[in-house]
Amino acid sequence: MSAEPVGDPGLQPERTSLAWRRTLLALVVADLLIWRSWALAGTRTAAPAAGTGGPDYLGICALTAMAATVVLCICVLARGRELRRSTAAPAAVLLRWAAGAVVVLAGSAVAAVALGH
Repeated sequence: MSAEPVGDPGLQPERTSLAWRRTLLALVVADLLIWRSWALAGTRTAAPAAGTGGPDYLGICALTAMAATVVLCICVLARGRELRRSTAAPAAVLLRWAAGAVVVLAGSAVAAVALGH
């Protein structure tokens, strides 16, 4: 009988790191689309009359998305550093921050789409 092939344990951390980076890239694209929507909305609307300027909700969405993307970037960098040291599971606090940032970014994207129309 043949023995089962043994996988290379050195590849899993690399694959995990690449997956985190791909996720970050997709979220950066979403962030850029929100910023683009905000920029285009600013060029489509006329300047508001004096004293009638309310909060720029699309701008708030863009800033929130940017903050979430920065948090995700920090999480990806921290996880990459952890993976170079060991293949241990990520810290729970890192996953909480990353998940929270993804939820905030998703909420910002939905709000930006709703406000962009």
